[in-house]
Amino acid sequence: MRKDRSILLRGMTWDHPRGYGPLSACAAAWLERTGVRIEWERRSLQDFESFSVAELATRYDLIVIDHPHVGQVTREGCLRPLDEAIAPDAVGASLASYQWGGRLWALPIDAAAQVQAWRPDRLAEPPPDWAAVLALAAEGAVVCPLRPPHNLMALFTLCGLAGRPARTHGGELFDPSAGREAYERLRELAAHLDARCSAEDPIAVLKRMAEPDSAVLCAPLIYGYVSYSRPEARGARIAFADLAPLSRGGSCAGSALGGTGIAVSAFSAEPDAAAAFARWVAGAEAQCGPYLAGGGQPAHRAAWSDALANEATLDFFRNTRATLEGAWVRPRHDGYMSFQDRAARRLQQALEARESAAAAIAALNRLHLEVSP
Repeated sequence: MRKDRSILLRGMTWDHPRGYGPLSACAAAWLERTGVRIEWERRSLQDFESFSVAELATRYDLIVIDHPHVGQVTREGCLRPLDEAIAPDAVGASLASYQWGGRLWALPIDAAAQVQAWRPDRLAEPPPDWAAVLALAAEGAVVCPLRPPHNLMALFTLCGLAGRPARTHGGELFDPSAGREAYERLRELAAHLDARCSAEDPIAVLKRMAEPDSAVLCAPLIYGYVSYSRPEARGARIAFADLAPLSRGGSCAGSALGGTGIAVSAFSAEPDAAAAFARWVAGAEAQCGPYLAGGGQPAHRAAWSDALANEATLDFFRNTRATLEGAWVRPRHDGYMSFQDRAARRLQQALEARESAAAAIAALNRLHLEVSP
């Protein structure tokens, strides 16, 4: 391949080793291969979940995004469709989550869903069902990230675990009965948690769990972070497992899908160069090579099946794959992102005030009806 050293691309990702480490490694490999330089900048996890993609697209060629943005970016016209890309073989609904309006708006590079995190040096196994989760929580050994929007993700996941996921098109978001049951489960769990959880995201919770003398043994609803399972992780290594079903032997399907995709700005001066890197970094060669070696949590199935990758991470990929394959895709219509922010803050108020399930779910449904297509 002819090297073109005249091209410089700017990219924006999120500020965690899992977010910037693999992309920096891939950028170095791409420079060696093509001569194209890519400079990656970072934003906080909170910004990643809420900041305007349209604004970022005016400043960056490559943008790492979350799938619920696709309805909004379709209206705004700020991203270049990647329909011509060879679709990567991604786990679960990771690829489908970036398809909207008949177009593909990003390529999945990172796969995640809410799973269980646990301390294998202190527990013989993760809790096998929800009753075991609550029993451990009653002992003060459980945490859960409930900082918005993660509280809302937990509510979504509990609906999914019950086999009655929230709706993604039209009408009320939560079936009133299913929503009330999920809210009651979340409120029961929250009653056992310390106050810090309401201000913590997954990164903060996992750092607390990894403290050698931490009393925390399990986080039953948390986005998986392979970084904390690697040998180089600071503190105690944390293992991850499929979600605990609501009853012994039940399904772990229904977790709220997370992960990230790489998108190309519609305003890039070098759209072809940006798209070429996006296609490569989402493919098996990069995902199983520099992306994985750089500390990433790939979306490609080949990486999730890699024996060495599992051996190095306490079987992170093998032990959470069933949850990933059965994960639920959040609503993605234009207006959902503003709803997610407002609804998560409203849910936080409800949990702190011990509001009734009926009132809390009705309030969330009203907020969604304001933006529902």
